[in-house]
Amino acid sequence: MFVLLKNADVRLARNGKKFIAFTFQDTSGTVDGKYWGASEEEIQMFEAGKVVFLNGKRELYQNMPQIKILHLRLAKDGEPNDATAFMEKAPVKIEDLQEELNRYLFDITHAKWQRIVRHILKKYQHEFFEYPAAKRNHHAFAGGLAYHTVTMLRLAKAVCAEYSEVNPALLYAGVILHDLGKVRELSGALSTEYTLSGNLLGHIVMIDEEITKACLELKIDDTEEDIVILKHVVLAHHGLLEYGSPVRPKVMEAEILHHLDNLDASIQMMLGALKQVNPGEYTERVFGLENRNFYLPNI
Repeated sequence: MFVLLKNADVRLARNGKKFIAFTFQDTSGTVDGKYWGASEEEIQMFEAGKVVFLNGKRELYQNMPQIKILHLRLAKDGEPNDATAFMEKAPVKIEDLQEELNRYLFDITHAKWQRIVRHILKKYQHEFFEYPAAKRNHHAFAGGLAYHTVTMLRLAKAVCAEYSEVNPALLYAGVILHDLGKVRELSGALSTEYTLSGNLLGHIVMIDEEITKACLELKIDDTEEDIVILKHVVLAHHGLLEYGSPVRPKVMEAEILHHLDNLDASIQMMLGALKQVNPGEYTERVFGLENRNFYLPNI
């Protein structure tokens, strides 16, 4: 079949020879495969972002599916070779995501928070609706960042309807901003990689920088309590220091945002694994969920 080389990482085997660790992709998802004993010419030829014709066999290695590559070549002229045709995409139209997110912007009734959110969204409008939310784990597909954000906004709206004490403006602003730094952390939807600053700084630091820059450009004092609180909600969204947050949640909306983020990411990872199996079967192990596998009930 024809597939896209989503990743093509050159590594060194125990025998000292180079091999390529591929992630193959089409619109149904991804699967890994290793190309052993790769020559320098093959390393140059099989770059991420290229479409290839793959002949191989699906097998399990340590309970994880992979492709045993029997033969591999680049797609030729006249054959399917448009990389975008093989990319997994958000299950809804980008235009629908844009329209729904815009409705939530009007519910950010705190003037400074709304100005900051609109300013940063406008700056990264194209990237926000095109980029994935991750390289591999959850929402790792074109438009995944916006889809993840809008799904979380729906969950946040339900929480606000249930608990009148929650500040919707603060929670919605935090949801929209929390992963927006990924437009700088990641390289894009095609052959997603971490950028240099993405590897060395991370999206949490980056969005904090963006909020500070927005305040300077909008002439907003970022030392005022309302801006500090907004920054805290975003900075604390990974919940634990060991997961990358510089501070643990200390206001209610920050704690809620952390749980909504974790809930949506976990459900997306489970759905991705469960769609690969039949009722009565277990999924492969899901790395982002402590390497657990999940059972699809035969009900």
